[in-house]
Amino acid sequence: MNNYKKAYIAGGCFWGMEDLFRKRPGIKDTEVGYIGGQNDNPTYQNHPGHAEGIEIVYDPKETNFKEILDYFFRVHDPTTVDRQGNDRGSSYRSAIFIQNDEEKQIAEEVIKIVDDSKRWNGKVVTTLEPYSKFWPAEDHHQDYLVKNPNGYTCHFERFETFL
Repeated sequence: MNNYKKAYIAGGCFWGMEDLFRKRPGIKDTEVGYIGGQNDNPTYQNHPGHAEGIEIVYDPKETNFKEILDYFFRVHDPTTVDRQGNDRGSSYRSAIFIQNDEEKQIAEEVIKIVDDSKRWNGKVVTTLEPYSKFWPAEDHHQDYLVKNPNGYTCHFERFETFL
């Protein structure tokens, strides 16, 4: 039996985030979906208040929550409210969905490190939201950039590690 853990983040369109995270050391699985909103069983057409998020399954023997957040802050712009690239609206907000006090402490610490680095032109506006239920997105959104290698993404590595 493995002792894998899960992390939940949102940083714009879920396709690009998933595609980058799936390749990271220690990441065992990724799934795109909806989190933090008002309705049950959200869909792409009906997800009020939900962010386009990703569920990351990781092996804590190979990586950790702090390293995941470090990469998260390197592959999207955490200083824009409800926007990444061409995508606008609360679905595209920068958010970390906190499952416990330890994750909250780590998230606050990493946000301070990112802010103090002054690498971004503004302050981090990433929200720390309590974990709610994660709703997997429709099948055609899963592994989208694997199925559509020339598909849209605004995510890429911008910086070396903050840590």
